[in-house]
Amino acid sequence: MPSHWLNGVKTALLLGALAALLMLVGAWLGGTQGLVIGLGIALATNAFAYWNSGSLALRSMHAYPVTADQQPAMYRIVSDLSTRAGQPMPKLYVSPTAAPNAFATGRNPAHAAVCCTEGILLLLDERELRGVLGHELSHVYNRDILTASVAATMAAAIMFLAQFAWLIPSGRDEREGNAFGVLLLMILGPLAAGVIQMAISRSREYAADESGAALAADPQALANALRSLEQGTQQMPLRPEPSLETTSALMIANPFRGAGGIAALFSTHPPMAERIARLEAMAAEDGYPR
Repeated sequence: MPSHWLNGVKTALLLGALAALLMLVGAWLGGTQGLVIGLGIALATNAFAYWNSGSLALRSMHAYPVTADQQPAMYRIVSDLSTRAGQPMPKLYVSPTAAPNAFATGRNPAHAAVCCTEGILLLLDERELRGVLGHELSHVYNRDILTASVAATMAAAIMFLAQFAWLIPSGRDEREGNAFGVLLLMILGPLAAGVIQMAISRSREYAADESGAALAADPQALANALRSLEQGTQQMPLRPEPSLETTSALMIANPFRGAGGIAALFSTHPPMAERIARLEAMAAEDGYPR
């Protein structure tokens, strides 16, 4: 099944799960009016994020548009890959930061943008950059932004339910038995929201690695680029800020300093060693250049 079809199935399942969750919790708490209001806010917020995700992400990285004259290698690579994929040419941006990274935005190929940091343009050679840009274009072609937006909607709804549970009066007879459930929802709500976003991000990174490497016809180039990015992001991490939290999940490499132990389980990016191993296995099996 093509990746964009699979993402369509994921989107439908997430929407169905969200509806079921709201119905069950609404019945459990004894009322739906507050839930409807909260869901409306969550949907409105995420609809805004969906339609404006590109500009929000680019703004958070202070990115500026570039032309073929300003970034000839980047333009040449993206133009060639877009032609190979039979897709329109996206807009190109560069972020003025030394931290090496790249990301793509856009709800579909006709409204897409690809952004590289100045750091990644200095760090990678043209072959490695081609692998990275193939990965980012694959996110757009696979409709990953839509899936991520729906996942964010579900996560926002779960966190709203946790907050709403805290506000319910505890002295009402019909809800006296809900104290433990309310406490459990408060603890597990944000945790569940994080797990949803983590699962969607990790699966889409593996898919974009595979389809992007195939588009660029060079899995080893992307593997080499990821190895360099792992070192580069550790040496020059971005400072964690609220405005960068959503954008960081779009980036090809975790832009923040890595954490080990339990914290690593909730990273939105898969382990870099696993991604590199998969790509190198792909290169060996399919006879790509090394």
